[in-house]
Amino acid sequence: MSRREKLIGAAGETLVATYLREQGAVIIATNWRIKEGEIDLVARLDGRLLFVEVKSRTSAKFGHPLEAIGPEKAHRLQRLALAWIAVHDQWGADYRIDCAAVHFRDGLQPEIEYRAGVL
Repeated sequence: MSRREKLIGAAGETLVATYLREQGAVIIATNWRIKEGEIDLVARLDGRLLFVEVKSRTSAKFGHPLEAIGPEKAHRLQRLALAWIAVHDQWGADYRIDCAAVHFRDGLQPEIEYRAGVL
């Protein structure tokens, strides 16, 4: 991944974290990582844990950002969410896995497309 792609990804994650805070969520963790992968954002909203995957793009050249989440990635996100729950002793916690697409377009404000409970 290039430096530019990393910067775009980080900017998208920051925007989504701000969006979630505006919805009343508390951000618990960013870029939580274990050997098996990474969860972009972990938040708590209305007593529920949110595990959020953020995909950011500057164009539609490679399709919609959320198209990058195929079955393998979806299963990995599910395993990572359960790993976070285990590591943080949150057994029995109500949770969901959300996805967010951030569209950065030249000269326009970034757009966030947030999908709750998609996995």
